[in-house]
Amino acid sequence: MRLFFWFKEQLTKRGLWEIFMYLFYGGLTTLVNFVVYFVFKDVFHMYYLYANIFSWIASVLFAFVTNKLWVFHSKTETISELIIEFAKFVFYRLVSFVMDMGSMYLLIGILHSGDFLAKLITQILVVVANYVFSKLFIFKKKVIVEKTDE
Repeated sequence: MRLFFWFKEQLTKRGLWEIFMYLFYGGLTTLVNFVVYFVFKDVFHMYYLYANIFSWIASVLFAFVTNKLWVFHSKTETISELIIEFAKFVFYRLVSFVMDMGSMYLLIGILHSGDFLAKLITQILVVVANYVFSKLFIFKKKVIVEKTDE
């Protein structure tokens, strides 16, 4: 356990802990995406683009919880703040979903690559885009301004 705390301290000093956590949970989100995709495609024999939709929904729900709680430590004080944060999250995930679907169609439908390679390439693109969206637009740190008596 001391090794973990040392590792965290070293990454924190360098400003890399948040990125590490995002990549860790992004990896788990990608795993959720892959598992759901292949279950729907191979077990339920669903068309690959439809299976991709279900895998996207599952991974977005998983990613919202992990990003909010453990990556960006976002605090919302009211239900309306939570709803707005979730709506922004879904909006930007829809943007990356268009990238995902377009890449899947290009790689599988046009270039005839394998599913696994196509999912891997698209997930790398999506993880990078989603980090930028989350960091800049969704889970922004609130600036607290304190009044000073002059």
